[in-house]
This record gives sequence, C-alpha cells and structure tokens, in this order.
Amino acid sequence: QVQLEESGGGLVQAGGSLRLSCAASGRALSNYVVGWFRQAPGKEREFVAYIIESGASTFSADSVKGRFTISRDNAKNTVYLQMNSLKPEDTAVYYCAARRMFTSIQVNDYEYWGQGTQVFVSS
Repeated sequence: QVQLEESGGGLVQAGGSLRLSCAASGRALSNYVVGWFRQAPGKEREFVAYIIESGASTFSADSVKGRFTISRDNAKNTVYLQMNSLKPEDTAVYYCAARRMFTSIQVNDYEYWGQGTQVFVSS
C-alpha cells in the first residue's frame, strides 16, 4: 500500500499563496489517482481537486477553480496543490488521498489518506 504525507501548510494573509505537497512512500504514486480534500472546523470533509495518474487531466471544485492548481511529479512521487488568492474561507486541514483506476470527488472512494496539514488564512 502507499503512505502519504502532506506538508506546506501554515498561516497566510488573505490574497496570499501557499503550495502544499503530498509525498508518497511504499509504492509508486504514478499508479494512483490523487485527490486533495479539506475539512474546516465543524464541517464535513470536502473535495478540492484531483489529478489522474499521468497528470494529463485534472478537475477542481467550483469554489477553488481559477485559484488552486493541482499537479504532480511522478519522478518525485509527489503531488502538489498550488493555492493562490487565498481567502479566509479556505482555512481548513488539507488532506491528500489516493485511489486506483477511477477518478472520484467522493471522500469514501479514496483508500489511502495522509494525516493532513493545517492552512489558516487571516483576513
């Protein structure tokens, strides 16, 4: 199985940028669809973006479209989430997750999860 570890979270002012990383170990991440999800205090975990195994196709939630970009470097076994024009409502714990074969925006469809990284956007 694959193990995932997120990094890159922190405190940023509204309008700022952060880049999150999701590093994999155990197996090649190139075999997996990878998604980013987030969970704000008191809310359910929600889909942010996913990227297919080759990186040729991505999909993002409407709430982040045009601001967040998901990408991957399979040689480094890492997936990234570039977050620009951050808003206070982007404050959440961000998780990366992996699954085989099919894309999905559903939390329950992903088999492997990291521990999460906290992003806090101040107004």
